[in-house]
Amino acid sequence: MDGELGDVFPVEDDLFEDSFSMDSTYNFFGHEFTINQSFNASLGVAASVWDAAIHLCNFFEKTSLELRTGFVSILAARLGACVTITDLPLAIPQAVRNIEVNAPSAGWPSEAPSVLPLSWGQDQENFSSDWDLVLGTDIIYLPETFPLLLDTLVHLCKNGAVVYLSSKMRREHSTEDFYDKWLPQKIKVELVQREPENNINIYRASKYQ
Repeated sequence: MDGELGDVFPVEDDLFEDSFSMDSTYNFFGHEFTINQSFNASLGVAASVWDAAIHLCNFFEKTSLELRTGFVSILAARLGACVTITDLPLAIPQAVRNIEVNAPSAGWPSEAPSVLPLSWGQDQENFSSDWDLVLGTDIIYLPETFPLLLDTLVHLCKNGAVVYLSSKMRREHSTEDFYDKWLPQKIKVELVQREPENNINIYRASKYQ
């Protein structure tokens, strides 16, 4: 990436032409979360809590959780995980606000989530490879970023981290190509859950042994 927003977010003529902000409330694991979404042209798709994030939370609520991404990571931290949230620099303030709003009254069980900027394919080497889990929700939507994301995931999971990716399977964004053609080049990947009604898949990936 060259840092230009036009290369990061899909361009639509009237995308968030009118700026507005809204709070949404969600409940998982007996915890209530209030997530602010600030819709404007500069944040673009980074403003939203996408359905893929909700489905990944549902998936872990039914299985287990030891997590490291916005909304999903806040849930993980509320349950005691040590979490680092990454996003483009422009979206960091919104993530920080949502962490502050959802801080438990008795304090975080482990520690408050940290928030750091990460540009795929550029500065992943600034991050450790010693994670337990790496999570991503609806981050597969620009084919030109596929090799950058792949390089980033390879670095983050090279010491054994398991990657969970939840995606709306949008044909116009070549989402299926990422999982079928790009990811298997360097990482073992398997489909662990499919939600046909909402066209959302959850994949688990890890380095080849």
